[in-house]
Amino acid sequence: MKERVSILDGNNFLVSSSTGDVDPDPKFPTGLFSYDTRFLSTWQLMIDGGRLHELSVDDVQYFEARFFLVPGEPTHYTDARTSVIRHRTIGAAFDEHLTVLNHDDRPVDLTLRVEMASDFADLFEIKDPQGKKGRTSAEVSHDELLLRYRRDLYQRETVIRSSTRGAIDRRGMTFDIRVPPHGEWETHFRVDMRIIGAKGRDFRESLAAAGSRTTQQVRSELNSWMASAPRLVCDYEPLVLAYRRSLIDLAALRFTSTVGGLQTVAAGLPWFMTMFGRDSILTCLQILPFLPQLVAPTIRLLATNQAVRLDDFRDAEPGKILHEARYGESAGFEEQPHSPYFGAADSTPLFLILLDEYEQWTGDIQTVKEVEPFARAALAWMDTYADLLGTGYIWYQTRNEETGLVNQCWKDSHDSISYHDGRMPDFPRAVCEQQGYAYDAKIRAARLARSFWNDPAYADRLEREAEDLKERFNRDFWIEDRRFYALALDPDGRPVDALSSNIGHLLWSGIVTTDRAPLIAEHLMGPGLFSGWGIRTLATTEKRFNPIGYHVGTVWPFDNSIAAWGLWRYGYRAEAAIIAKAIIDASHCFDGRLPEAFAGYNRGQTKFPVQYPTACSPQAWSAGTTPLLIRIMLGLQPDHDRLKTDPHVHPEIGSLGLLGIPGRWGRADVQPAAQPLT
Repeated sequence: MKERVSILDGNNFLVSSSTGDVDPDPKFPTGLFSYDTRFLSTWQLMIDGGRLHELSVDDVQYFEARFFLVPGEPTHYTDARTSVIRHRTIGAAFDEHLTVLNHDDRPVDLTLRVEMASDFADLFEIKDPQGKKGRTSAEVSHDELLLRYRRDLYQRETVIRSSTRGAIDRRGMTFDIRVPPHGEWETHFRVDMRIIGAKGRDFRESLAAAGSRTTQQVRSELNSWMASAPRLVCDYEPLVLAYRRSLIDLAALRFTSTVGGLQTVAAGLPWFMTMFGRDSILTCLQILPFLPQLVAPTIRLLATNQAVRLDDFRDAEPGKILHEARYGESAGFEEQPHSPYFGAADSTPLFLILLDEYEQWTGDIQTVKEVEPFARAALAWMDTYADLLGTGYIWYQTRNEETGLVNQCWKDSHDSISYHDGRMPDFPRAVCEQQGYAYDAKIRAARLARSFWNDPAYADRLEREAEDLKERFNRDFWIEDRRFYALALDPDGRPVDALSSNIGHLLWSGIVTTDRAPLIAEHLMGPGLFSGWGIRTLATTEKRFNPIGYHVGTVWPFDNSIAAWGLWRYGYRAEAAIIAKAIIDASHCFDGRLPEAFAGYNRGQTKFPVQYPTACSPQAWSAGTTPLLIRIMLGLQPDHDRLKTDPHVHPEIGSLGLLGIPGRWGRADVQPAAQPLT
């Protein structure tokens, strides 16, 4: 399989081979996509009937790429007399500038052909092909090829034009060209994607970020974005590269919502280019000291889409924060519940945590007051619908047994929650980190109620409930003989006794008692969980451990950043710095871009981390990992109208500083230390 090359700009992205071609693939999202629909499934360049082969690919920016190609098989590259450059960009549309170069001293006559087609597949159809239920058509005019899909009122269109007149047919465009000696022939293709609503208009026209953004405007926006972030001062090249890559990837993943044109971050390319409640919240928590402008829109979007009624199909309950919102055909015709879907039991308490953290950093009281009704509804959900067994814990069990998510925690694959011996518990399940989130959410909501909602009695109640939860949790989830917290409770209240990375989230939440924190830190840094490249999702001691299993042994960068944050909270600064160094070293093996996950092999077995085969890249909370690790190493913490610092940097990283940190204090600098801190 040829290496895939991606370009993206928020809602729109294109995945091709390393030649720039898009070959039909019903099971992988190659092609041109917007709002969960594939608008190009075929885009193949041929010269004189033959495909081209790559010399190199220049990944210029996240929205731009160049492909340097030659005709013929690899054995015929020597002294090639013709070459081709494909320069493509993506913004509101997909543009490709094609240049054919003649390196001979005689003119050359060529037939250039681009095969073009669209299956208008929904992303869910690519994961699970079902067959289209609507009608696809192709219409030819003198200057464009129009590809159309219609199913009742659902309509999508791909419009393809070329700057050079050629022969257009229903399957593409053909150009008979003559290239002069040592000369060039050029054409420019533009591909527009249209999402037609009931009134016959493209609904994206109403979005502030849609429309006529040029490549130059996208480039200018990126420059402004980079300039707005704090400036890193550090001599450790892997960290410098990872920080810059993170900022660029977060810019690429900015996603324009259909609700008011608000901008947040999509979860990850290629499968999750949409808003995910959990992912968006955790990413915002990671980047608050760096890019706070993304946080308030995210909070408002989540509040606006909060569930207000019971809906078994969508796993919706009053007060619940969404898990995922989709825009494709299967969601529109309710073949999938994602319009939006609420199958996550942690996005609701995390929403409250983000709201409080945001106010502490920014002092934005107005947003806190505007969101108060939604926050109260979220707290009410935690005490009612979430407590399925009446035990005071957050439990989950899907209401939608046909298409709902089985596991409604961040480890949402089917086999992620298991006992030590590999058995899987029945439902409902109460996973440990969600109880920690609930504890933290109530403590933080109490502060908001007392300080901004003028309700001290409510604040007192929330604090009592939080302390009661902490006491019960430390009784019911603690496994005395193994000296760590259970991964979950089963429906009978028995501990699900696997050792997992989830205990790092417990440290972050503050629900761990101080006498047990050393034991949790020891487990996190022990050989069962810590691979040398990072903390594994499941320890090597557990029956289901698999170093390349999605949630049962791989290393997730975001998961490690939360665990490091938890270690920092309990005073384990050296351990947090070790995790930061390991993850940053891993990032260097991926050219600075941390993938969604990588394999959990021991570092002694591999000279580099082994990437998980289907990992999303870029992914939002992986892109947010490096900024959070910088915050942890510098010990950044808001304290009313000033920024507190308590640096502890790994000695191999050396001096570390950050200039222009935004917050309620304006901008603050943390100057690099003259000597490495140990």
